[in-house]
Amino acid sequence: MAESAAEQEFDLLILGGGSAGYSAALRGIQLGMTVGLIEKDKLGGTCLHTGCIPTKAYLHSAELAENARESAKYGIHTTLDSIDLAGVRSFKDSIVAGKYKGLTGLLKMKGVTVIDGYGKLISQDTIDVDGTAYKGKNIVLATGSTSRTMGLEIGGRILTSTEALNMDTLPTSAIVLGGGVIGVEFASVWKSFGVDVTIIEGLPSLVPNEDPAIIKVLERSFKKRGINFNTGTFFEKVEQNENGAKVTLADGKVFEADIVLVAVGRGPVTEGMGFEEQGIPMDRGFVLANERLHTGVGNIYAIGDIVPGVQLAHRGYQQGFFVAEEIAGLNPVVVEDINIPKVTYCEPEIMSVGYNEPKAKEKFGEDKIVVQEYNLAGNGKSSILGTSGLIKMVRLVDGPIIGVHGIGGRIGEQIGESQLIVNWEAYPEDVAKLIHAHPTQNESLGEAALALAGTPLHG
Repeated sequence: MAESAAEQEFDLLILGGGSAGYSAALRGIQLGMTVGLIEKDKLGGTCLHTGCIPTKAYLHSAELAENARESAKYGIHTTLDSIDLAGVRSFKDSIVAGKYKGLTGLLKMKGVTVIDGYGKLISQDTIDVDGTAYKGKNIVLATGSTSRTMGLEIGGRILTSTEALNMDTLPTSAIVLGGGVIGVEFASVWKSFGVDVTIIEGLPSLVPNEDPAIIKVLERSFKKRGINFNTGTFFEKVEQNENGAKVTLADGKVFEADIVLVAVGRGPVTEGMGFEEQGIPMDRGFVLANERLHTGVGNIYAIGDIVPGVQLAHRGYQQGFFVAEEIAGLNPVVVEDINIPKVTYCEPEIMSVGYNEPKAKEKFGEDKIVVQEYNLAGNGKSSILGTSGLIKMVRLVDGPIIGVHGIGGRIGEQIGESQLIVNWEAYPEDVAKLIHAHPTQNESLGEAALALAGTPLHG
């Protein structure tokens, strides 16, 4: 049955039902708006179906495999018979299906009108969805991202993370192109599953956006785990045949393996959606919104992975909330990308928020910052867990903590207090007075703050 004209007009019309889009939809409903949410595939987007959730399910399975191998040193004798990748995939699929069902039910219950189909912006207040026009007093573009391929043809033995998550059998060996977040997470999983892994990273180090102290620990840990990596030289070509795949670097070095994972980042999904035709400012496919996420065209906003910056689901959630409140006139506070918490779920885990040491020196001057590291060797719970690593804090001289960084098993769980410290501009003297429960890894934040305040307890 055709919808009436009234049913095709909304206070808030959102193109894209991923983390950013559905967050804007839910906040819009809370603020009394009528909301239409257009999605061509499945609600939840990359994060739920091919990103955050499925990869972390694989990482949990990988952790269990490592525990089984190493349990004897804890007095528990187990054996690891095999990795049933089809079973791992089934576990992943069950988690995703459950979350997807919950999300679709939530949006329906809250009164969001979900519109299935491919949307294209055809005027400053209209989106066409497979031949039907929908109008919005305010339009939010949230079309998300996809895996970059650097011109490589994906298929056969050359995969992106999407294909890698749907394999039913494990390769014997794998080459990972890219040593960023996606690359090191997959390398970590596959190594735990018994795959011979080599990472190729063109920049001088793995996870190049992290603090140098964190990078040093990760590279040492990966070497200890037997994860091979070659940094500082970009790849030149990738070839495959029925027997395997081959990567040739710019310096002529050649690597061979069963498969190649292309993990060189993600690009925006904006092509062919009518954005440029309506005058939306663009750069290499990204939408150039201002700090309040307005595009400068009509009442059109852009959020999530299509806006330049860190491509994280929780950034999308925050921007979705922000834009709905901005439209409602609530004047929400802008959160800079530098202060968005980040976790990389390889083993050992990495967490960071705020300025790392080089960026702080560049921004404020070398004589304006103080740094402090606390080694997890002094943390009782970390010793029990059998992990090593560190916490590093950066503060302004006589000022607040502007960066918290950490590496170690399960250390990602400490990002919560870390982001509060940075975003509430806490001084180390303030954090030092807080009580951190013993024995927890959380104590390491307190110890680092104590040392930064000049009153170390165990340092």
